[in-house]
Amino acid sequence: MSSIAVVRRTFGVLEVVAASGTATAREIAERLEIPLPSVYRLLGDLVANNYVVHLRGNGVYELGPKCFDLGLAFRDQVTAPTAIRRAVDELHQRIEAAAYFAVYRGSDIILIHLSDCERHPRLQPLRFGFHEAAHATAFGKILLAGMEPEHRSSYLTARGMPRLTAHTTTDPAVLDEHLCEVSLRGIAWEHEEFLAHQTCAAVPVYDSRGLGVGAVAISMPAEQAAGRRRSIESTLRDYAGRCSRYLRSGGMPLS
Repeated sequence: MSSIAVVRRTFGVLEVVAASGTATAREIAERLEIPLPSVYRLLGDLVANNYVVHLRGNGVYELGPKCFDLGLAFRDQVTAPTAIRRAVDELHQRIEAAAYFAVYRGSDIILIHLSDCERHPRLQPLRFGFHEAAHATAFGKILLAGMEPEHRSSYLTARGMPRLTAHTTTDPAVLDEHLCEVSLRGIAWEHEEFLAHQTCAAVPVYDSRGLGVGAVAISMPAEQAAGRRRSIESTLRDYAGRCSRYLRSGGMPLS
């Protein structure tokens, strides 16, 4: 087996354990569709290096202290600047919807700040570090719209376009047509594509070089978004513009 395949399987094991909190070796093997002996070998290496802990009494595995250290290091690297966090918090209050700030890391867009409350909660799968389902999320579509066609095709081939709801786009050609509109208008919408009965919108954020480096987004129940498209777009563009000006200024406070 190639070293790349081993790395992918190793990360797959960690993702299964992280998603469930704890998992047995058999559960991991079934989720990843790889032989049980291979799972035990991977788990043995991960336990030896403190990435995974084996709870022998329960026969399950959970993430170990090394993963916690890596998580803290990652969070430190991608923490949103205070001024941008404040802008996203203000957007949440002004538009009365959960608000998000995501940035590009390599070939993915990663959520690094969320602002919500009891009345306007975040979409439950969304959390710090979330980077899945680009084809079905508004901030993911911003990333995809900025890619060259060949890069986009490779990205989607590697990650797939799973159907999450009855409205999820799973045809690359249909998605490409939609992304052309996203690119032209500078805003991405998704209507019940990621979660049923929920609507999201996102606008790109640019740095001093004029390069898209992330996105500001909001989510709300679909019925609450009805009739508010123009005002939502205007407000999103305003706050995305503030974040872009902050980044172009090299760190001056947002106004």
